[in-house]
Amino acid sequence: MRFDFPTIMVLLVVASGLIWALDVFVLARRRRSAVPDVGEEVDGEQAGEPRPAPKIVEYARSFFPVFLIVLLLRSFLIEPFRIPSGSMMPTLLVGDFILVNKFVYGIRLPVSDYKVFEVSQPERGDVVVFRYPLDPSTPFIKRVVGLPGDRIAYYNKVLYINGQQADQRLIGTYTGHGSGANMTGAALKQETLKSIAHPILVQNGYPSVDGKLVVPEGHYFVLGDNRDNSRDSRYWGTVPEKLLIGKAFTVWMNWDLGNGIDWTRVGTSIE
Repeated sequence: MRFDFPTIMVLLVVASGLIWALDVFVLARRRRSAVPDVGEEVDGEQAGEPRPAPKIVEYARSFFPVFLIVLLLRSFLIEPFRIPSGSMMPTLLVGDFILVNKFVYGIRLPVSDYKVFEVSQPERGDVVVFRYPLDPSTPFIKRVVGLPGDRIAYYNKVLYINGQQADQRLIGTYTGHGSGANMTGAALKQETLKSIAHPILVQNGYPSVDGKLVVPEGHYFVLGDNRDNSRDSRYWGTVPEKLLIGKAFTVWMNWDLGNGIDWTRVGTSIE
């Protein structure tokens, strides 16, 4: 079992709920039955007044609804993530805080990741958050370029899908900022997958990671938009559907440590 945030929240919900239930059905009744008769005083307490609930019960009663709401929101609707690297530049920058739609690919139970029911499947071009196949405790974010059954090839920094070259056109030269300043000078291109046009970065002089494969059923082939600075399906293979977390849809803040907050990134849609 993973010991991550969802696991911690489940444990907190269960623990606080059990304590609250124990008090309601057992401890509170004992306190009421132990109330002295009217006119008597026991241990300095006035007759007819039950003893107050222990502090731990008060805390459990107060925090249980909070823990439950957070668990439901993060498990079934929306979960925030922070982008720690430049593998998805220029679409996502270092320090971007993003929101991920967890409902779009189906409802999964927290911790076990068991899918309760299907909603939709990832489409080519989606920016998805998933659990890294080699270490499921680590979340990764990449772009889906290959669907189950697709024949994917990558040669000379050009993507081919089912024998067709993905449309690319040069936009200009990229100028990076903050932690992404080292990407200044890279070729900025626009790549179109299906109907989704998105920017990618390619660095001249860097070797191309070439290869081809057929995407297995129930798996997806993913690439970073920063093609020469991304560890993705070209290195460690495809992503099983069961490891999908959700679809990234917006940037709600950017805080690049050492470079401050970039307010222009707030509300940026992720395409």
